Amino acid sequence: MINFIVPRQVHHDLVASAYRHRGYTADEAQAAARFSELTAWHGIKTHNAIKALHLDELFGSKAGGCVPGAKMEKLPSKYPAVQRWNANRKLGQAVGFEAMQAAMDLADQFGVGIVAVDNAFHYLWGGGYVIDAAKKGYIAYTCCTAALAEVVPFGGKFPTLGTNPHSWGFPTQDLIGFPICIDWATSTVAMGRVQQFIREGKQLPPGCGVDEHGNETSDPNKVKALLPFGQHKGYGLSLIDELIAAYTGGSLPTLRSRWGTGPKDEKHTPNFFFQCIRPDALDCGDFAQGRKQGENVKAVIADILSHGNEKAMLPGQLEANAAAQSQKHGGLIFTQAEIDALAHIAAEAGFAFDANGLKKVEI
Repeated sequence: MINFIVPRQVHHDLVASAYRHRGYTADEAQAAARFSELTAWHGIKTHNAIKALHLDELFGSKAGGCVPGAKMEKLPSKYPAVQRWNANRKLGQAVGFEAMQAAMDLADQFGVGIVAVDNAFHYLWGGGYVIDAAKKGYIAYTCCTAALAEVVPFGGKFPTLGTNPHSWGFPTQDLIGFPICIDWATSTVAMGRVQQFIREGKQLPPGCGVDEHGNETSDPNKVKALLPFGQHKGYGLSLIDELIAAYTGGSLPTLRSRWGTGPKDEKHTPNFFFQCIRPDALDCGDFAQGRKQGENVKAVIADILSHGNEKAMLPGQLEANAAAQSQKHGGLIFTQAEIDALAHIAAEAGFAFDANGLKKVEI
């Protein structure tokens, strides 16, 4: 398949220009561009710049769900290792980077750090934040409530849950060459995947989505709601996000991002949760055969991948392979459909984007 290589700086400037065009501050635009590069570099098609700006158009700055230039409030906390923030609907990527950094700083001091964020706007790919933290030496976790309730609970008929992702990152790059990243939406697929399949003219696998009547469909153009993965298991994991959000300050899931619906004093914003742990904080000092902590982690991974499991893939390996391809080709890899979408974004922002001059590679 023929792909196109977009230089990192060109992509960065294009995305930043698009966000500036929509009224975001220079710092917010830089955070959005940095995050979009993370997604593209790691081969994440469902949450790249195209998805980010589409979300902003549907639920963000054009709909009142995200406020360019908003100021976050860092609220008092009686627990030194926990911070509480009111994002005031600030751009999610900017909040996400800052919150994860705060969690890392807290972990440096207390061994563990937590940041709970209320009144947020979706931060997109949780894996980007935990991979970034893992590369800096932390065990990192984040979850959030998705922009919309578009997942049907197991045994139900109406979408009352978000796709509600969970993302874990482990600092294993010195042990196996890349951070283990366990990152998933709790629906069978993310809605971004549905949109990708529409762009690429592909059908969905069975068990992913339902149409407006609640009947299962493989046609991405007919999907109106998603199904949880693993039936009751995905449902339970999705529920975790909703409950953490409820404890934080989140309101009714079916009102999220649906501005103008429900009572005026109900909230319509997502919530975030970030946690970082210093690995040495978990070290109980009794590793078998005198191994050190890192040696022990490597031995455990090796045991899991032995006994005939040598061809099994570790979570995060696909992202690491995609990053290696990006490194090999010297830029960010996009399909023709994605280049067309980026050209449309560039035209809206008045940014000069020469798609004809891009290098082509077959991957």
